[in-house]
Parts: sequence; C-alpha cells; structure tokens
Amino acid sequence: MEKWNVGILIFDDVEILDFAGPFEVFSRTRLQPGPESRRSEDSAPFHVFTVAKTTAPIRTTGGLRVIPHWGFADAPRGDLVVVPGGWGTRALLHDAETLDWIRRAAAGARRVTSVCTGSLLLASAGLLEGRHATTHWGALDTLDALKAGVAVEREYRVVDDGIISSAGVASGIDMAFYVVETLFGREVADETAHYVEYRRDGKPALRV
Repeated sequence: MEKWNVGILIFDDVEILDFAGPFEVFSRTRLQPGPESRRSEDSAPFHVFTVAKTTAPIRTTGGLRVIPHWGFADAPRGDLVVVPGGWGTRALLHDAETLDWIRRAAAGARRVTSVCTGSLLLASAGLLEGRHATTHWGALDTLDALKAGVAVEREYRVVDDGIISSAGVASGIDMAFYVVETLFGREVADETAHYVEYRRDGKPALRV
C-alpha cells in the first residue's frame, strides 16, 4: 500500500494541540479495524513527520520541547501538509524562509491544511487568495486584515475550498478526521475516532 506522507510544520511557540491533535489522528488511522491493527504499520495509510527550519529542538506554547524529524533543507515531500497555529505564527508572517517552504511544500502536496492561526501563514504565503478559509475565533479579524484576498468564514470549524482550514486548537482534530473520511470513508474515520475515544461533533464542514 502506498502511504501518504504527512508533513506537519512546527516552530517556536506553536500551539501543542494544533500539531499534536492531527499527528495523533493521522498516525493512529488504520484501514483494518481494532486495537491490534495499531501494533504495526501494515494497514496505516499515513506516514507522519514534523518539519521545522532545522532539527534543533523547538519550544511550544507551555514550554514543551519537541525535536523535529526534519529540517526544511532535507524534508521529504509531503502529500498532505499541515500548517498549525499558535502565537509563534505572528513572528513568521514576514519570515521569507518559512513562507518559501510553505509555498514549496504546497506546490508538491496533494492536500494542504491549516489549524488555528496557521491560516495566517497560508494567507501570507499567497495560498488563500480567492478562497474561503477560517482560523481561531480570536484571529478572524486578523486574517481579514491581512488583505490577502481571503473570504473569512466565521461559523464553521472546518472549511474546504481546495485548501482545508480549521478553526482554533482542538478544531484541528476535526479537520484531521474530515481528511481521513474524505480519503478513506466514514467507516475508517469513525473507527479511528472510536479507537482514540474522540467524540466527533457531527457538524458538517463547509465545502466551497
């Protein structure tokens, strides 16, 4: 089985659940049901890894230290790219190295997603022009103020307009399950949610 490479961007002051929630969902997804299937990678459709500027430890919100799997220079191509948020996004809105990596990663990906204020980075990279997108409720006006051609959605937790964005923090888990369901069906998504004991809220995503 050909696996999807899932590249998750991380950076100083990234929100922990923004990247750890999708990491958990994608890394625990199996096409064969049951706890025993999680003991191997045989039916895992995703290969998940983190990417940062370098492989030096990054500091998340709350002070957790995380060692990235890859740096920008040698990271594998991601079929699915996840851009999370957190206070650290503000320092990266004009960071050419990070925005260039996002553009390159998006150009080679089959799906591009964001969590929380990760959509601010996608907008700054020019990837949301002419698209509908969302972000954390506290940053909706900030996304609009970037004047990046984004139609800001204020009511939906997940918005799919070619690029998939999600609202704040825990919404990234809903986004990840939306991706799993889109790619592999409702049964696989629901079984994975059951395994991690996550109760999906049943609210539909906005597909534009």
